Amino acid sequence: SAMVANLIDADLLLILTDIGGLYTADPNRHPDARLIPEVKTIDAEIERLAADTPSQIGTGGMTAKVEAAKLATSSGVTVVIADGREPDVILRLVGGEAIGTRFLSVTDRLESRQRWMLSGLSTKGKLVVDSGAVLALKDQKRSLLAAGIKDVEGKFKRGDIVNICDAEGCRMACGITNYSSKDIAVIKGAHSEKIATLLGYDYGSEVVHRNNLVVV
Repeated sequence: SAMVANLIDADLLLILTDIGGLYTADPNRHPDARLIPEVKTIDAEIERLAADTPSQIGTGGMTAKVEAAKLATSSGVTVVIADGREPDVILRLVGGEAIGTRFLSVTDRLESRQRWMLSGLSTKGKLVVDSGAVLALKDQKRSLLAAGIKDVEGKFKRGDIVNICDAEGCRMACGITNYSSKDIAVIKGAHSEKIATLLGYDYGSEVVHRNNLVVV
């Protein structure tokens, strides 16, 4: 649901279940458990509370619902988890009534192409980069060059979306590649001016241009 919300440029994602929202404890076992009406940031404490809050409807319980909320809010979509058995719950939520737990978006709305890349629905492969490339992408907001690529996984074409991971395998960005997996296997680790010599052609010095890249 979070991926679909990203792709269709939704303003609001409603996740309806059999419990009133996210609680401070399991309300079935703790009568003093309180509903959390609003969450600004989904951190480790919120994830812990989700693991303690039961939900029988849907897949993965409350933990999966909060994970979906985390993905959606990171792309600029507000999320509400509420009891679907409430009368006229959808109309009331759309009208702005405070029902359930509202998760506020944590960033400005990303452009449609960026949300599409973040969704992971069209990801074709993975590029593993060195620490210098991680620094360039995250802190210096630069494009990904061949010199910073250590390995390539999967088969993909020029124009496909790929994940960009650090040496430990953690995804730190994704983007649209200017080169195929076959090309990158040849040019990885090489300086940009050598691309034409190695391949016999080139599509520019950037493997993933900054304008086509999203840092996670």
